[in-house]
Amino acid sequence: MFVIGERINGMFDDVKKGIENRDASIVQQVAREQIECGADALDINVGTAKGKAMENMLWLIETVQEVTDLPLCIDTTKYDVMSEALKACKTPAIINSSKSTEDELDKYVPLAVSNGASLIALTIDKSGVPSNADSRVAMGATIVTKAMEHGLDITDLYIDPVILPVNVAPKQPVAVMETLRQLRLLSDPPPKFILGLSNVSQSCKLRSLINSTYLVMAISAGLDGAIMDPTDRELMEAGITAELLMEKQIYCDDYIAAYLGNR
Repeated sequence: MFVIGERINGMFDDVKKGIENRDASIVQQVAREQIECGADALDINVGTAKGKAMENMLWLIETVQEVTDLPLCIDTTKYDVMSEALKACKTPAIINSSKSTEDELDKYVPLAVSNGASLIALTIDKSGVPSNADSRVAMGATIVTKAMEHGLDITDLYIDPVILPVNVAPKQPVAVMETLRQLRLLSDPPPKFILGLSNVSQSCKLRSLINSTYLVMAISAGLDGAIMDPTDRELMEAGITAELLMEKQIYCDDYIAAYLGNR
């Protein structure tokens, strides 16, 4: 399970304060906590913090890289910010993200290739998030085709089938799992699959329980990783156990400690 820690995001009050006040200690503490809990990479998003997006992003990258050499997942919708951010990363980064439209893929796939980065591509087009698995699979096919056309190694491609909140879109969790099953048949080897997991429980009351349950269900359908909160211990343990039962991990009595110790 590839875990991208979601917490370095200006949408969170503590990180927002850190960005606006240029308080590195706040951001670095959030980074350390996620790493200690098992994150394999860290999402970097300036969110709604005041100031110029470019300056905020470059400061965040520099600040986080002072305490870790883990891959950074650069999370921005601004192409110019993405381009400069990738240059600032000391280790190969992850682009988060491109939509599945040809014009976006023709920009972001070459950007990934030229920077030795991985790419997260979303099954979203100009009409938005599709309501069914068939439309998502069609978008996934476009993503894979464009990746191959531009020479992106398929192992550096992540497809995000985009989960919506269950309280407003109750049919979406099943549609996403069916998408995961079908997209695995697109290529050999297949691309990797990832979700912005917390979206499934947005504005719900029992967020941790919903996230943990859906993570297990999605792993059983073929999910490889998630952008999620690694400091949620029950969430992490649910994902690790799901992979154990899917024969992706070897059992021992201390399998959770063994998993986290091997990170």
